Parts: sequence; structure tokens; C-alpha cells
Amino acid sequence: MLKTPLTRLFQTSRHFVQTTTVPARNVSSSERPSGLIANSGIELLTWGTPNGHKAAILLEELKAAYGKPYVYQGINIGQNVQKEPWFTKFSPNGRIPAIVDHDRNDFAVFEGLAILSYMTKHYDPEYKLSFEDPDDASRAEQWMAWQHGGLASFGPMQGQSGHFYRAAKERIPYPTQRYLGESERLYGILDAHLKDRDYIVGPGTGRYSIADIANFSWVNVSFFGGIDLSKFPNLEKWWERISEREAVKKGTSVPSESPIVNRAYKQRLTDEPEFKAKEDELKKLGDKAKEQYNYKYASP
Repeated sequence: MLKTPLTRLFQTSRHFVQTTTVPARNVSSSERPSGLIANSGIELLTWGTPNGHKAAILLEELKAAYGKPYVYQGINIGQNVQKEPWFTKFSPNGRIPAIVDHDRNDFAVFEGLAILSYMTKHYDPEYKLSFEDPDDASRAEQWMAWQHGGLASFGPMQGQSGHFYRAAKERIPYPTQRYLGESERLYGILDAHLKDRDYIVGPGTGRYSIADIANFSWVNVSFFGGIDLSKFPNLEKWWERISEREAVKKGTSVPSESPIVNRAYKQRLTDEPEFKAKEDELKKLGDKAKEQYNYKYASP
């Protein structure tokens, strides 16, 4: 596997930790997962990426709301652990995250959106993170599908934006401005939706739910992907509101602290002059690519 700068930044931990009520178990950094470790509850197989954070945040929220325990293992994507047969048994696409529900005959679920839907269907009986009202349930599903198909991953826009903006060996102006621009367009859609709302779905100004969790995980790495969140004031306030939740703080630290989330990224700009210089150079290249192709922001 070719290790891009993006991949290397994801290589921050090689251990797994239990977050149940039993004492945590640490594993030497020289070891790597080779199979499941639990026989009850939820087992999360994940890494410190936006899609991984999506599942971990929900599991932390369910733990806070209902006392639902879970165990996680760090699946180091830089070491290609996610391609090993034991893992693809649970995630055929060879991607994180995946869960195994040991309390339901070891039922496995892969893909972040499917995990959010599955976990709330089976373990959110009071609808604290989902919706009983069928129309709001549909609205949440729509915004989750919008995120899954547009905002995220390495196929849709922000994933491609991050790749061409940051990780590609050759600086190619056209795809750089194309995917940066499309990501900004999508951010504009969410920013407009949140103009008079605190959360994405729900009556009045909305209620925090899996729709917010799904979208937050990618907005939380906006700066790393070359997108200045301050250009979208409604979205930035929403991001700040969600990022202060304790379960969100814990979930974005699974399986270890991530260097690419917005707060860590902005702190590095302050603390590391060399890092800031490189980021300034990337921004210049991104701006130059936009200028070359006469890019003009528009949304929707």
C-alpha cells in the first residue's frame, strides 16, 4: 500500500483499549489485532478517521445516555490491517469502521451510516439520538445520506478534496480546485440549512441526533481538507456547539488522539512554525488552482 501523507497521519496508535466497566487492557505497540477480543456487548473495529469517529461518537453517546458499554480495537489502516481476512469477514469492503454485536449472535455491521442506523434502532429506545416521528426520522436519514454520498469518504467530495489538496504526489490544479470548490458548495448548503437552527433535524431549532453526528465527523476535519470553516458562520457555530459535548470529545479520541481534527490542526498552526509554513504553501497552491480555472464560489 502506498503511504501518502494522509495515511501516515492516521498512524497514531497501534493498541486497543476497552471502554467497558472492566479495567482497560493495554497491548504492546508491536502487536496488532488479529481477531475479535470480546464475547458480549458491542465491539468496534476502527481508526482515527472521520468515518471512524462517526461510529465512536455514537457509541460514546449511547454509553452516556443508557450505560451501553463497548470495546474497541484500533485497526491501523497504515499497516493494511483492514485488508486482512479476519477483518474483511466483518467489513467486506476492507474499510473501517465495523462493529460486531455480540449480544445479537455476533451480527456484524459495516459502513458508518449503517452503523448509526443499526445502533439507534436497537439501542436507543427513548429516541435520545434518533427520532420517533416518521417525518423527522426520514429527514435525519436524508441528511445522513447526503453526507455519505456527497461530503465524505475518498469517493465523494471532501475526501477527494483532501487527497488532491494535500496527499497527491503531483500538484494537479484542475482536480484541486474542482474538489475544493465542490466541498465548499456542500458546506454552503449545510450552512444555509443551519441559519435559524441549532441542529440539523427536529422541531423548532432542532435536536441533536445521528444526523449531526454523521455530518460533524467530516466538518471536524475541514481545515485539514483545505476548507476554512470561518467562511461558513452558521456551520462553524454548529461545529463549536457539538465539539463541546463530552461524548464527542471522547469519541474523537478513539482509538487515540487525532492530529487532523480542527482543534488539533489549529493548535499546530500556533505551536509549530514549520507546520504552519507548509500549510501556508498548500493554501497558496489551492488559491492558485482556483484562480487558474476562474473558480467562483456558488451554493447550492
